[in-house]
Amino acid sequence: MKWKSIIKDYTFPLVSMENVIILGNGIAGVTAAIYNARAELKPLVISGPEEGGQLSLTTDVENFPGFPEGVQGPELVMKGKQQAERFGARFETNIATSFKKISEGIELEFQDGKKLQTKALIITTGASARWLGLESEKKFMGRGVSTCATCDGAFYKGREVVIVGGGDSAMEEAIFLTKFADKVTVIHRRDELRASKIMQNKFFDNPKTDIIWDSQIVEYLGDEKKGVTGVKVKNVKTGDVTEVSCHGVFLAIGHIPNTKIFKGHLNMDEQGYLITENTKTNIPGVFAGGDVQDTKYRQAITAAGSGCMAAMEAERYLQSLE
Repeated sequence: MKWKSIIKDYTFPLVSMENVIILGNGIAGVTAAIYNARAELKPLVISGPEEGGQLSLTTDVENFPGFPEGVQGPELVMKGKQQAERFGARFETNIATSFKKISEGIELEFQDGKKLQTKALIITTGASARWLGLESEKKFMGRGVSTCATCDGAFYKGREVVIVGGGDSAMEEAIFLTKFADKVTVIHRRDELRASKIMQNKFFDNPKTDIIWDSQIVEYLGDEKKGVTGVKVKNVKTGDVTEVSCHGVFLAIGHIPNTKIFKGHLNMDEQGYLITENTKTNIPGVFAGGDVQDTKYRQAITAAGSGCMAAMEAERYLQSLE
């Protein structure tokens, strides 16, 4: 009977209540952390499996203001993190597995069983680019293989590049790359494109473009010094494998927004991107910034900007609670 009395009298620790939790520590997340930390809100940033977001896979970033010589993607995010920590932001590594609205705010549960509550939540979990999944792919990420023509196209001036995809995004990126590259070849696994007619016409009317039908890349070619020098391409109908010389490969086969735990709670489009109004979601106190809600621009500078907006909206929300 004594042990029952001990358990009855024992008070289990309450789940801690944070002012602001920021999910994701890419450039949107660290920017939000800087603003909320400077507002003395002591934000807690939870980074997921992709430390630093998409920028962690980017080598030279030449279009972010303030870096005339360019900056490495991981370095840009790390500097942002250090800046946020300077003002009192805290960083932890964990993976959120459940999301629940409670009367006081939001409750999150994590992979290790930990639970946290917060008055305001900023979601900057990003969108993961779709990759081909080839064994040689990781070797050349950021060294000839890219998922962003706007970010990396200028590095291929006077060179030949390849694009994988068949939708509007692939056509748009192919046309953009013709500003720099001498030749842009689209590799598509089907015998027709999914892109709209107007985008197809712009592509085929450009003298720098070409297309390889019914085919897919099966291997990246190159070495550590030169990076990508070509690709092996397999015809899905005949099985024939050929080599295509190129200096860069751009993947335009879509992104997967990291919003799984919010389904059924937050409004999102058919692809799973969060629908926001000035970073506000449909639940008061929950905000989103960066690629998790941006289907159009997907740039480091726009992600940082929306992270700033989300932080300011969260601060105003907290003030309204007072």
